[in-house]
Amino acid sequence: MSMGVALGNPVRAEQSSTPANPIAPNAPPAAAGAPAVTASAACLPSGDGYFRAHVAGALEAVIDWPNSGTRCEGETKASPPGVRLSFQRAAGAAQDLLFVFGLTGVTEGKPGRAIGANLTIIIQGTDRIFGTLGDKRCTVDSLAQRPLPAAGTYRLEARGFCTQPAHAVRGTGDVLVSTFEFAGLVNYGASGTDAGASHANAGAGAAATSL
Repeated sequence: MSMGVALGNPVRAEQSSTPANPIAPNAPPAAAGAPAVTASAACLPSGDGYFRAHVAGALEAVIDWPNSGTRCEGETKASPPGVRLSFQRAAGAAQDLLFVFGLTGVTEGKPGRAIGANLTIIIQGTDRIFGTLGDKRCTVDSLAQRPLPAAGTYRLEARGFCTQPAHAVRGTGDVLVSTFEFAGLVNYGASGTDAGASHANAGAGAAATSL
């Protein structure tokens, strides 16, 4: 599937739990600064990580990523205080998508409800970036945390929805993530409190700084 579709035209793809195929020779290069993801990637060592979402608009996808083949990262963030989590599928998927959630007010080990969520969606290898540019358009209605063996690390499980779309950072187009749910890793001892903007590559611009 071509990754060079013009902004504003829907890109239809179904991201399922089927293992990714090897990278196609003509696949676009990964975005600069983005972490490499291999087919051997796994979200959580416990084997119970996942990411699911319904996406519509300029990008259309039904996403069901299991633990195996999914990379997830999480850390604290400073402004506004909370945590940042990212999810990315192993290379070779039909769309090389990176989802970055900034959750406001989440603290170590504590459950939560009605949490504001900022969302950035990046189609890596292209200049297509969509962001809510704030935490008023998406809400986490249920959040739980479970400590992991490594000190300061937790399995964070959340479920939520967006009532308004993420807008294109460049050009035109909107993406609505009507529902999402995930279980990923948060490291509360990670250095560089706001370093998570690196998850959203250097081209994310304003969308990344709002996370």
